[in-house]
Amino acid sequence: MPNALIHETSPYLLQHAHNPVDWLPWGEAAFERARSEDKLVFLSIGYSTCHWCHVMERESFENERVAEVINHHFINIKVDREERPDIDATYMAYVQATTGHGGWPMSVWLTPDAHPVFGGTYLPPEDRHGRAGFTRVCHELARLWRDDKLQILHAAARAMSHLQNEAGQLTAGTGLPGNRVFGDFLDRCETMFDPQQGGFGGAPKFPRPVVVRTLMQLSERFRLDATEGAMARDMSVATLRAMAAGGMHDHLGGGFHRYSVDRYWHVPHYEKMLYDQAQLVMAYLDAWQISGDAGFREVAAGICSYLLGSMRDSGGAFHAAEDADSLPTPDAEEKREGAFWTWSAEEIMSLLEPRDAAIFCAAYGVEADGNARPESDPHGELEGQNTLFRAKTDDELAAMFDCPEEGIRERLEFARIILLKNRAKRPPPHRDDKIVTAWNGLAIGALAHGAWVLDRADLAEAASEAADFIKRELWDGRRLFRSHRGHRGRAEGFPADYVFLISGLIELNAVRPDGGWLDWAAQLQQQLDAGFWDDSKSGYVMRPGLAGGTLMVIREDYDGAEPSPNHLAAENLLKLAVLLDHPQHAARAEELLLAGARMLENQAFACPLLLAALDLHERGVMKFQIPADADAGVMEKLRQLHFPRAVFVPGAGNDVIVCEGVSCRRFE
Repeated sequence: MPNALIHETSPYLLQHAHNPVDWLPWGEAAFERARSEDKLVFLSIGYSTCHWCHVMERESFENERVAEVINHHFINIKVDREERPDIDATYMAYVQATTGHGGWPMSVWLTPDAHPVFGGTYLPPEDRHGRAGFTRVCHELARLWRDDKLQILHAAARAMSHLQNEAGQLTAGTGLPGNRVFGDFLDRCETMFDPQQGGFGGAPKFPRPVVVRTLMQLSERFRLDATEGAMARDMSVATLRAMAAGGMHDHLGGGFHRYSVDRYWHVPHYEKMLYDQAQLVMAYLDAWQISGDAGFREVAAGICSYLLGSMRDSGGAFHAAEDADSLPTPDAEEKREGAFWTWSAEEIMSLLEPRDAAIFCAAYGVEADGNARPESDPHGELEGQNTLFRAKTDDELAAMFDCPEEGIRERLEFARIILLKNRAKRPPPHRDDKIVTAWNGLAIGALAHGAWVLDRADLAEAASEAADFIKRELWDGRRLFRSHRGHRGRAEGFPADYVFLISGLIELNAVRPDGGWLDWAAQLQQQLDAGFWDDSKSGYVMRPGLAGGTLMVIREDYDGAEPSPNHLAAENLLKLAVLLDHPQHAARAEELLLAGARMLENQAFACPLLLAALDLHERGVMKFQIPADADAGVMEKLRQLHFPRAVFVPGAGNDVIVCEGVSCRRFE
């Protein structure tokens, strides 16, 4: 007998629809039931491709005995963090404040007024390794609610009040930061940079494309012939090159896994997220333009092929993610992380001719007993398995096998096709096939930019079709909606949905100027300002709440796996001011920069995109006017050069004209 989640659209919620837990979706009805039954609420937040969410479901939520405990004591709510980032951000702030860390699955107990009582992340079903087990926590919280309810209510109210006071608080500067912030950011990056393996910091390593893209923008600011410019270029290029060689990169099918569990970019957490693919397309295209290394261009093209071939919905938009876990064999009973993506040496040897197998194994670090370091595989899921990474270059292989480099490349491509064909026969990982507006906005921008840089009409067409889908299915003429799966979800769009989509439409306008995309971007910006701007916080905010009122006012200001909507909005506004000749947009961008001035001065590594927006504000947007019959040689040169401050406007005239402020010149 399914629970109430059976009527939802989210793949994550539907995964739990047949749990013995009496799950309810987030909403006033669940909290009204908690009030009427005088129970705490157990709130579980996760997403459908989350490995530890699967583990906790298997251990606890599918366990009849555990389900009996939580059904007896609590009203139970499931939330997909990707559908409701506002609810996730509210209680993640509490968990991080009280435990010092965060993550998913997130487990939080609430009063019937939605105030947090206790929270954490993954909890084992029973006490383990000094950690309290889930059932013990449930029994203890139920006892406290029964025996000391007043104290719990007071503590929860104080916690909520503290969160409300802290949420999105920025100490604005008295003026915009000076030039020193750019050098300070470079110094911070250099301090954290791993000169042997690339990236910033140790294990685990996350891609954070916002960091490398800002570094590449600063390489243009400082100029490549200066020490600072060369430093910025070298750190970004080294990081992207190491990522492309590592096991985070799917060397067979294209695209990137979520992050590396080690400092070597070798063993990844194997899920694939749409927002990573989109941002990395942009980063690798930048890297090709500033370095001339064709390998970066190939990586970007490979990600685009993965998006079009594996992530595209039949309606033209793009799915959210692919799971890390899958069944090792069709008759296996339990999924294993990385099963779809990894290889045994024996399997490779059986599929390829001996010489081809030897070349491939040498190229991609394949070992007979598997190539995962013990510290990268604490649960032994990768024993005997190999995560492919580029261990040797073509010239090294040519010397090893006495074969021309061209011959090596041919043999590796032949092997790739065979292995990819055979991988497709394995049980596939779960696909989260919901369509998230924000992430599609990033994908639209990436494909449109790829269409421009790579001169590919198919990418422009794909970007247009995705934008058409969003406009048709997730825009009602005055509001965006957050997600779609079969039909539109209930949650209205959040600032990120508007901001990321506007950014994508600005890019799409450059390659499809007759689509009306710039007009729609202007309309979306107007709605974003009207619906989400908060004068008291000088930024765009989320206001999660229930019928009783707003829980918190959240201003997002960290550029992590996804950019902060406030920081990307600053860039959008500066570009729209030029494209639409609307100075008020530039004035609002300056408000955002002023609000983030103190953060830029004290912790720019947390907000690199805002630093990039400050650079754009200082030096101005470069507007390239492109005639329909522009000289092919000029266009080829333009595509190969790195212009991080550029907007491209197809238009009339005979020459490519670049304007910065009131100064215009012919581009040659």
